[in-house]
Amino acid sequence: MTDIRRVVTSFLRYNGKILVFQRSSKVGTYQGHWAGCSGYIEGNEDPYNRAIIEIQEETKLPPEKVKLVRKGSPVEVKDDEKGITWIIYPFLFDIATDQIQLDWEHINYKWITPDEIKYLKTVPKLKEVFDQVKDR
Repeated sequence: MTDIRRVVTSFLRYNGKILVFQRSSKVGTYQGHWAGCSGYIEGNEDPYNRAIIEIQEETKLPPEKVKLVRKGSPVEVKDDEKGITWIIYPFLFDIATDQIQLDWEHINYKWITPDEIKYLKTVPKLKEVFDQVKDR
């Protein structure tokens, strides 16, 4: 039986670069992997509202410092090894600063060009999730 989990993944952009986070050993899955700003959607919660909450928690950026650029179509990612199907709701936000504060969920962050995602050890299908919101 596959466990279905709904999550948001937000990409934060500043001066053409996007922010990626390296997951800490304290999170439940994919420790050490690079990811966007992510979190579980609880109950019937609106994905956009969850995205804003996760950005605040994980970067300490207040809502007035983030501006929604694009919302992508959900991406389904099957992880047979973990027995989980992830339904990922992608977002792209422009932010007003490159200064953030990490919380316990991450041990590192870096600003990269979108093309650099393919060179990182990421959570499953991070590039495909970003492709949903990238500039066309």
